[in-house]
Amino acid sequence: MLNKEGLQMSQRNKGKSSVFRQAFSLNRKPIPWLKAFNAGLAASIPVIIGLLLGNFRFGLIAGLGGFTFLYVFNVPYAQRAKKICWVVLAMTLITFLGTVAAPYPLAVAVLMGLIGATAIFVFGALKIAGPSAIFFVLVFLMVSGMPIDPDEAFIRAGLVFLGGSLSWIIAMAGWFHDPHGPERSVVQRVYMELAAFVESVGTEDFNESRHRMMSALTEADETLAAGYIPWRETNIFKRLYVLNKHANSMFLYIIHHYADRNTTPLPEELVQSIKTISYSLDKKQLKNISKNILQPSEMEKDVQHLFEMIYNADAVMNEPTAKIEEKIQINRPSVKTILAGALDKNSIVFITSLRFGVVTTLAAIFAFEMELARSYWVPLSSVAVMSGATIVATYHRAIQRGIGTMIGIIIASIILSINPSGYTVAFFILMLTFITELFIVKNYGLAALFFTPSALLMAESTTQGAFSFSYFASARMLDVVIGIIIGLIGVWLIGRKSASSRLPHLVSKTIRSQGQFLVSLFSQQEKELDAEDSHELKKMRTNIINLKTLYSTAAGEIPIDEKAVEYYWPVLRSIEHLGYLLENISKIKKRPILEDDTLAKLLYNCESMAMAAERGIAPNTKDIPEIPSYHSIQEEIIQLQRVLQNT
Repeated sequence: MLNKEGLQMSQRNKGKSSVFRQAFSLNRKPIPWLKAFNAGLAASIPVIIGLLLGNFRFGLIAGLGGFTFLYVFNVPYAQRAKKICWVVLAMTLITFLGTVAAPYPLAVAVLMGLIGATAIFVFGALKIAGPSAIFFVLVFLMVSGMPIDPDEAFIRAGLVFLGGSLSWIIAMAGWFHDPHGPERSVVQRVYMELAAFVESVGTEDFNESRHRMMSALTEADETLAAGYIPWRETNIFKRLYVLNKHANSMFLYIIHHYADRNTTPLPEELVQSIKTISYSLDKKQLKNISKNILQPSEMEKDVQHLFEMIYNADAVMNEPTAKIEEKIQINRPSVKTILAGALDKNSIVFITSLRFGVVTTLAAIFAFEMELARSYWVPLSSVAVMSGATIVATYHRAIQRGIGTMIGIIIASIILSINPSGYTVAFFILMLTFITELFIVKNYGLAALFFTPSALLMAESTTQGAFSFSYFASARMLDVVIGIIIGLIGVWLIGRKSASSRLPHLVSKTIRSQGQFLVSLFSQQEKELDAEDSHELKKMRTNIINLKTLYSTAAGEIPIDEKAVEYYWPVLRSIEHLGYLLENISKIKKRPILEDDTLAKLLYNCESMAMAAERGIAPNTKDIPEIPSYHSIQEEIIQLQRVLQNT
């Protein structure tokens, strides 16, 4: 769900703080101690096993599979199992290709670009959290930089597969402790946001709180869909699913009854009761809270209905699962549909992946032509720089990568100058990986201080020669500087205005798809069709996703089009709100059937707004027909028309 990040980004650009200062600012995310320790184990245990079996080199190769753990994030274990499995298989394939292609520099360069572009596209289109392409490219480059031996392709690939499989096991270990922890946490946040939303009724914070609530519900829907296993419906998962459904019903009820009129605040007892549900979700076993629900002595009928909804939610937490009538129905677009939707000439994910692949290939070719020792550090630095989601983020990455890597190279040079071997190398890999994971959530530059020596230690430990501190440090620094420059030039030339110039067309396209879906929901002709699985719904979803990504990218361009960013912020919020309401209505089987004249007016109004958005002009004010029982849709269309007029 779109938030204020894009708008705040443009405001920060207008402030006094420099790009350099922003690059090294620390965020407030908590330090992941356990994940960092597990990452260190995943990287070092294969090396230790190799030492115990008498083959240090094979242990180091298997240790490359430990990079798989860096793709572990707090997502449902069902999704985590599949995601990490695919990462392991990708790392294995990349290792095989890197070994086979090593004798042919041009093939290495082309494959590098394809690997990077594919990873960027898949991670971007599927909205997968993680470091995206960088570690896939790193493993490919490190393998292709090893002593050339194509006959060893299957052995190396097998070793990386074993190292990655160990990472999978470590990543899934928490399932035994709390199998639905991520799902429980997200539903808990939903009820906390719902309490804040109820508290905002009748205040100036209502609209902002409504947006946050929609964001929380959307995240919960996505998390529960990712954690759903059709052949294994657990007791706790079903309760969480139904609890989230009740929260959504309460949210929509409040919108329909309290959003369009000035009203007095809702009773504090209502807020406290919802918070109590959220607190109860702290525990692994959901608990009954009905004794803690207090009602005011006198209340309106609408408020009484809200309390009844809370009691229904409470019933979900203490009744036997067999008595819960709602069945789990997960309706999510297939991976094929999502990837196909991102393969669009106006999709910023597709454009970014192409740019990434081309620049990475050119950086590799340049490094090979210059005959630089360990030439893979040039394209790797380009990849790290281009991994920024926006051009502002790219500059941040350039500064972070540059300074962080320079210091990291000095650290690596000091370590390598003492010719470490055996368990000493394994210890350094464990500690450096551990520290990297501690800092990467705070600032990429700080993480580069320790990620660089860790990668260098694994790459260079396969050689048996002595190290010259001055030569080694200067050579790696020169590679990093060249790679950063190539990455910045590529981003500047290819993509500096690619996002903002596409905003009007995609806004227009999205509004049109919403109009088409609106008509399909309330027409007699579409009555028998499944609206939740309709082509119109899939098209609207895809357009909204692409539009949100495009806006975030446009907000980070240099030079930034401040007027466009500020203008489209309320437009996108209104589009999101309308899309959310329409998608929820598609889940209701008994919808009113509108007259053809009413449907024609609704479609005409949407088309008028779409044409105005594409041409950059203000649409004329038109009367929006009311939809019985769904007054909030009329209000949202009126709001969209209003914000489009503020050109």
